[in-house]
Amino acid sequence: MSFFKKMLASVGVGAAKVNTELHTTEVMPGGTLSGIVYIEGGGVEQQVDRIYLLIKTHYIRESNDRKVKETAVVAKYLLTEGFTLQPGTKLEKSFQFDLPENLPITLHRAEVWVETGLDISSAVDPSDRDLIHVVPSREMEIVLDAMDMLGFKLREVTNDYAPRLGGNLPFVQEFEFVPTTKFRGYLDELEVLFYPMGNSLELLIQIDRRARGLSGMLSEAMGTDETYVRLQLHERHLERGARSVAQGLEEIISEHL
Repeated sequence: MSFFKKMLASVGVGAAKVNTELHTTEVMPGGTLSGIVYIEGGGVEQQVDRIYLLIKTHYIRESNDRKVKETAVVAKYLLTEGFTLQPGTKLEKSFQFDLPENLPITLHRAEVWVETGLDISSAVDPSDRDLIHVVPSREMEIVLDAMDMLGFKLREVTNDYAPRLGGNLPFVQEFEFVPTTKFRGYLDELEVLFYPMGNSLELLIQIDRRARGLSGMLSEAMGTDETYVRLQLHERHLERGARSVAQGLEEIISEHL
């Protein structure tokens, strides 16, 4: 094994390669992710400390009046411990992992991807990136259908820096709705955060009232035109369907106009 080959491998030339094939690219929060990782040895023997999978996404953080895009690790899975990868060797590693319930969904510009990596001592770590399409869970779908029934249009979905609200994540995924029928003229927007809890769902709703008259303008200027409401939707509530959830949401919103 020549010194020259070792040096090339350390900067990624003729080094090991990794590629992941997912069984499906469409998943939902709390579901499973499965596939096969293919590893191919390079031109020299290399010590692999571990193989891992990362679930990553972007979020926006404001810094000095600028919006900065940051990368967050939503979940990390260890596939193997250390081993020696011989030159030209081809290996396969199957995997199946449970995804976190708070995995962001990929609506609008939100992206989620799987990054597969090999930790190789004193070398550039080879990696592979695969985008996945995260669809709403059954519980989230019921709420989204209920919002549609109430005439709310989903305007934007963003991942925003909020470590106090994000639990184990530095961000929250915010769903921003605008009224088109019943609440038009009364609300500027409605912002919803989803907190999955098994078969139940907690919502944090920000109700942003539209300024009307002098008192409304003063409230808007003082920031008192916004109300935060927490709503717990248990399994029995969700089983009644979107129409029943819509009725409950309508009552709560109407109370805070």
